Amino acid sequence: MLIRDLNEINEIPFFDVQLPYELALKIFQYLGRIELGKCAQVSRTWKVLAEDEVLWYRLCQQEGYLLDNSISDGSCWKLALKDCRAKEHTLRTNWKNRVGAVSQLQYELGKILCSVHSCDGVVISGYTSGDVRLWDTRTWDYTAPILESMHGAAEPGPQPHVSFVRINSSLAVAAYEDGTINVWSLMIGREPIHRYQHNQKLQALALGLEGAAIASASGFQVKVESSDDRGYWQTTAEFEIQKLVNFLQLVPGVIGSPVTLAAAEDVVYLLKAEQPGKILHSVYGQPVTCLDVSANEAAFGVKGFGWLLNETNKILLYNLETGQCVTQLGSSLGDFTCVNLQDSPPYMLVTGNKDRRVRVYDLRQNQSLCSLYAHHLGVSAVQMDDWKIVSGGEEGLVCVWDQRMGTKLWEIHARHPVRYIWFNSHSLITANIPDEKNPRGASIMDDDLTAHRRHRGIIYAYEFSVDQLAVESVLPICRSSYDEAIGYNYNIGLSVPYDNI
Repeated sequence: MLIRDLNEINEIPFFDVQLPYELALKIFQYLGRIELGKCAQVSRTWKVLAEDEVLWYRLCQQEGYLLDNSISDGSCWKLALKDCRAKEHTLRTNWKNRVGAVSQLQYELGKILCSVHSCDGVVISGYTSGDVRLWDTRTWDYTAPILESMHGAAEPGPQPHVSFVRINSSLAVAAYEDGTINVWSLMIGREPIHRYQHNQKLQALALGLEGAAIASASGFQVKVESSDDRGYWQTTAEFEIQKLVNFLQLVPGVIGSPVTLAAAEDVVYLLKAEQPGKILHSVYGQPVTCLDVSANEAAFGVKGFGWLLNETNKILLYNLETGQCVTQLGSSLGDFTCVNLQDSPPYMLVTGNKDRRVRVYDLRQNQSLCSLYAHHLGVSAVQMDDWKIVSGGEEGLVCVWDQRMGTKLWEIHARHPVRYIWFNSHSLITANIPDEKNPRGASIMDDDLTAHRRHRGIIYAYEFSVDQLAVESVLPICRSSYDEAIGYNYNIGLSVPYDNI
């Protein structure tokens, strides 16, 4: 019988039993890649069955590849799975060996970098000049626009510094030192679509991962703003808290009114609209030092009374539904400065500490899996996935670690503390943000519009994807379109920055 006729076979031989094709396919669905390869060598009939598109499409979905595709979108899912695994292997090799392109996202006229945030490769940055700028690292020929604020001619003098910036898939938000908050739509344009005001300087700002929900804290007030289906903004809830808010997070995945988590000194509040603020945790004299939240749990670091009272610093994990403490992690003399629960793999959590160590915890066993001596000063930012850890320190060092081996793969240094880290499978974004926003001697002249480069701070964008290395490995000046008439670099105005071509 010819191979082209085997697909028309209605019965598949299983030793001494003849099974219908659909039933044999059901049995083969429990096999993996290696087992299907072995079965394909048994006979011609089994080869046709083992290479059925349904089986290989299911394996692609199980391993997390091409999740948005349907089975009709591909002609050979076995080859598609092979290509996806090869690309993943190449990406991991590039990560480990630091093979890829790196770009610096700089804006000289913005003076000092104040705040950075990103979402899926789109970076938002705020500066002491009051400017807010967008960068799309997915397309290097993209011109980064400046988002216009509503501080116009009616308000003479310099614009207030940007305190916080946040971005998600549809919105960009910036908070200024005077308590103003501007909201832009990434789909409409550069003009703000919403603006509201606090009477005092903001201590914290949070933006939901999806949808249009913003939480802001100023003084003893926490305000939650949201947009309805027609695009009209309104104040969803306002809360008065007895202490100043240090950290603020919106709980992801909430249907209906937004749920906010606020840490105010030694108290953690769970805030829901049309309900009084609920105290999730409170221990007098033990302030909260860091906070992160997932859909069902909240993790935060608390400062202990010290070794004299046998009360060291710990990470507490709370269940948001029951409001009960699930577990206590760690026992360190240094303060926990950062914690990442939302981006970590399931049942995992990574923390950074002032004792210069990065710790990974298994929430199922309530114990530390590894402790890495990471930085010369305290750890300021950290994130992990299933095999690597990226950490940033107060001394400006960014380190990439192999989580399973506990070894450092590579590092890179910049002048200022690392305040922001984000990565996915193929890219990495880091931001070194200065602590001093008005450095002495920052400008050569009093009327100079910029600060010296060493005071500004820097944003780095790394790309490890194989498909884009050929273009992005070229130096930025060589990628220029040569359309600009003037240039700006190191406080020197160049009249002819490029050669005529």
